[in-house]
Amino acid sequence: MPQKITVAVAQASTQPTVAATLDALQKVTRHAASRGVHLILFPEAYLGGYPRTCDFGTAVGARAPHGRDQFLEYFHAAIDLGDTPAGAGDDWVNRKLPLPRGKEYRGDGTREALEKISRDTGVFIVCGVIERAGGSLYCSAIYVDPRDGALGKRRKVMPTASERLIWAQGSPSTLKAVTTELNGARLTIGTAICWESYMPLLRQSLYSQNVNLYLAPTADARDTWLPLMRTVAAEGRTFVLSANQCVRRRELPDWITTASPGQSDGEEYVCRGGSCIVGPLGEVLRAPIWEVSTDDLTESADLNAALSVVDIDLEDCERGRLDMDVAGSYSRNDAFKLTVEGLDLNPPPQ
Repeated sequence: MPQKITVAVAQASTQPTVAATLDALQKVTRHAASRGVHLILFPEAYLGGYPRTCDFGTAVGARAPHGRDQFLEYFHAAIDLGDTPAGAGDDWVNRKLPLPRGKEYRGDGTREALEKISRDTGVFIVCGVIERAGGSLYCSAIYVDPRDGALGKRRKVMPTASERLIWAQGSPSTLKAVTTELNGARLTIGTAICWESYMPLLRQSLYSQNVNLYLAPTADARDTWLPLMRTVAAEGRTFVLSANQCVRRRELPDWITTASPGQSDGEEYVCRGGSCIVGPLGEVLRAPIWEVSTDDLTESADLNAALSVVDIDLEDCERGRLDMDVAGSYSRNDAFKLTVEGLDLNPPPQ
């Protein structure tokens, strides 16, 4: 049976509120559905926001009071998916955690909103989120299936540079791949968030699970990002989807810009985007998109400029493994071994 699906990456920008961002996500997903898309990826931190340029009033050995107020604003902008600080895994997926008194669900309803959008459109949604649990924030990505709802959730295990100040480290067990069937095709989906793709052992943990769709929501708009995505695709013999935000300075939250009054050029891009799609031999299927966002565009036809869509044949992954399978025949697993705390590296059952 053919293993063909249509996938998309959305170069979208966080809106001033979670509700407005969810509305924008719904609009883009509906448009993607009209184009026959089965799975769509949104950028890192799309819900909750990536606080680009903000230093939260910190220097080594010092914190300014206004930085704590900025963190409070950012904390309140994050979403609550109803998980625990340690991460409840399958208990969270299967809704086995206790409910708050008088409520029908845990969290703030964002999980349920995403599940409804996915169900109504028939599109599998993967979305970067800033998730709050207890007193900490996590940079996460949620998998939402149109039939079964939330299948799982990644938490970034290694925030990069200044991100470490504001985001906690996620459990490596969340590197667990998820499986689903779309358009009759069987998918094994893994996600590495931004610079996690620069971690060779983390990449190998996803390859070991035999992923045929490697998702890379990111905040990196550097020229070096596309070569990395091509390396990942060719190394893992997997399709790679990467989505980034495109943001002008004037689109940053007020609590960031008011603390930097000297930055006057509101039209300056603080992130130019670069969302792309790469095939399992490292070929660029959709070149990076620059300086355009789905949120800049009002007409459905215009959305195509910030929405990369491509038909893929998942059997190309097996074709590519004729000569290279870094978790199998090419791995020399008699000489090299990888273990990940709390994670079964065997391919999940289909």
